[in-house]
Amino acid sequence: MIETYGPAFLLTLFAGLSTGVGAALAFFAKPGDTRFLSIGMGFSAGVMIYISFVEILPKSQDEFTQIYYPILGQTLAVICFFAGIALSFIIDRLIPDDVNPHEFKSGSELGALKGSSAVLRRTGIFTALAIAIHNFPEGFATFVSALDSLALGIPIALAIAIHNVPEGMAVSLPIYHATGRRKPAFWYAFASGLAEPAGALLGYFLLAPLMGELTLGITFGIVAGIMVYISFDELLPSARVYGNAHTTIVGIVLGMAVMAFSLIAFTLI
Repeated sequence: MIETYGPAFLLTLFAGLSTGVGAALAFFAKPGDTRFLSIGMGFSAGVMIYISFVEILPKSQDEFTQIYYPILGQTLAVICFFAGIALSFIIDRLIPDDVNPHEFKSGSELGALKGSSAVLRRTGIFTALAIAIHNFPEGFATFVSALDSLALGIPIALAIAIHNVPEGMAVSLPIYHATGRRKPAFWYAFASGLAEPAGALLGYFLLAPLMGELTLGITFGIVAGIMVYISFDELLPSARVYGNAHTTIVGIVLGMAVMAFSLIAFTLI
């Protein structure tokens, strides 16, 4: 597993820095057809949901059952799964809605920011902090998954990257509308994405000396919970906002299909 640290970190870096892509797109985006974005969000959710229940949670159960008897091992994996959901929920609740990057702002709310340097300063600081807090466990999840297997890490990194594009837009738009300046809006969003590789580094320092069945069982269970929470709380509602039920389900099915066939392909390699 040691030789996969480099690729795992690079995948996490790629996923995190995609917030910069969203920040740049925000400057050129025009109101109109957002069905493609809806499909992309649904796609990310499909990847995460499928891989969480088909691969990551079973891996947690396998690791635990190598130490304990099957019933206890499966129970501990489920407890860690719901602990991951609870952790994500607590993080979300600690952040006010007006600076939460997952609470998308309306045009009137963006307009209210104009001309207020005090509001801008608060928005910039707290939005950067909010997205960093959200991205930290996502970076940890991406890194740990890629560390175990690139067959898991590559599609997860892609799904997280797609998810981070509108997140970067949500961070940059208020600042851009408030100041009319692109540079600070872009760099706020870009820098906030660095929390994901930071989460990967923390994962490295925490896991490297403790790597074993118990550590992996706990970690995979929590990671599965985090990704399921992200899917149901953030991605699927956003997919419906940007499109409709049909575009959302198309994205979900495509994401699951790509994930399923990717796992088969990596098994054959």
